[in-house]
Amino acid sequence: MSGARWRALVVMSVAALAAAAVGVAMMKPVPPGPRTSAQRPALLLLTSLPLLFNEDFALSGSGSPALKKLETRYRIVPISVADGAELAKGRLLLMAHPPAQTAENLVVLDEWVRRGGHVMVLADPLLEWPSKVPPGNPLRPPPMYMDTGLLAHWGLRLDAPDRRGPAERILGGYRIITNSPGDLSGSCAVSGDHLVARCSIGAGRATVVADADFLDPDEFGAGAEHNLDGLLAELARVGR
Repeated sequence: MSGARWRALVVMSVAALAAAAVGVAMMKPVPPGPRTSAQRPALLLLTSLPLLFNEDFALSGSGSPALKKLETRYRIVPISVADGAELAKGRLLLMAHPPAQTAENLVVLDEWVRRGGHVMVLADPLLEWPSKVPPGNPLRPPPMYMDTGLLAHWGLRLDAPDRRGPAERILGGYRIITNSPGDLSGSCAVSGDHLVARCSIGAGRATVVADADFLDPDEFGAGAEHNLDGLLAELARVGR
């Protein structure tokens, strides 16, 4: 092979590698950027987890990493129940391992979604969130998602994990670390790893995620740096 042809092959190989690298980079999800205060829509937040305050309700410890991440793009509106008055405050709702709701409120929530509301439900069938609150105390997050038929009404089934412990899953295009995630199945669009189900319900949308522990990435250390990016990306998808 002549020197000129060899150099041409080298140049072509380098160009091909560069193009491949660019293609891989283009396939990586881009984290949703922050919004200005005026641009941030309301995000209703219904949760049993210590996201707004720590378990001692001390102001010095308020503001979890998940809350701070959410506040870069949304105006957080905490609500305590999913009734008509509270749901009227916005059109996007994050139910992050919520406390049990009454049957009446679940009917209201279902109707709110069907009229065009968008909800993301973090339904953890085996919560591993560390807590200093003793079991049985109403301030302690429930050990499992308190479902009273809403998921089945939406055509979904949520099963507990076969194995406990950390596991990699995909959320919003990001590889995240979960802890004892559940398994979703049913008539909605369910992800290949069974972590996420995306449902079209009337004029609205509901996305169900079978884990809530991923909201505390500090518990996992290395490898969980994109947990909250995945949360924002999935919220952007359900809320669009």
